[in-house]
Amino acid sequence: MEENGNGSLGFEKKVKVVFVLGGPGSGKGTQCTNIVEHFGFTHLSAGDLLRAEIKSGSENGTMISNMIKEGKIVPSEVTVKLLQRAMMESENDKFLIDGFPRNEENRAAFENVTGIAPEFVLFFDCSEEEMERRLLGRNQGREDDNIETIKKRFKVFMESSLPVVDYYASKDKVRKIDAAKPIAEVFDSVKSCFTPVHEKVAGLAVIY
Repeated sequence: MEENGNGSLGFEKKVKVVFVLGGPGSGKGTQCTNIVEHFGFTHLSAGDLLRAEIKSGSENGTMISNMIKEGKIVPSEVTVKLLQRAMMESENDKFLIDGFPRNEENRAAFENVTGIAPEFVLFFDCSEEEMERRLLGRNQGREDDNIETIKKRFKVFMESSLPVVDYYASKDKVRKIDAAKPIAEVFDSVKSCFTPVHEKVAGLAVIY
């Protein structure tokens, strides 16, 4: 594993990975769309890949479907291998991995299976009250957007995903974003995380 965050999938492909984490309603989906448009990353969602695999009717998809129906947790390695395959099949070499790793087991499995350490973790920090307000106010018709379920989802995020954020913070790899601000202001903060240092310096030179 390389300390600079670049990684190799086998020996065939060097990739840059950014994990995107934030509680339900933190607005990370909107910001991922902006990052893709402005910085040319490919957006990968572990949940979307699992759903697509189930829909494909493959042997792997049937196994995943059965596990979910039985209330079992899909093993981390299964999800990681789907992410790994998506990165291998893509022509891009820059990936935003959204909503993953959800817990420490996911994190360890990703690094062990792929040999990749993330460039950094983009963490959308938002209070429970603000997330509740957004989720109850949005009109997407999601079944899980009711107050009890929102509170459960937030609790799971705090208990499972925050330790992942803390782990990467200890390695100085977390870029924390105040997600309570308006979308445009949040993206201004996000942009500074993706702008290379030399460009920032050049920009300062022009100003002065």
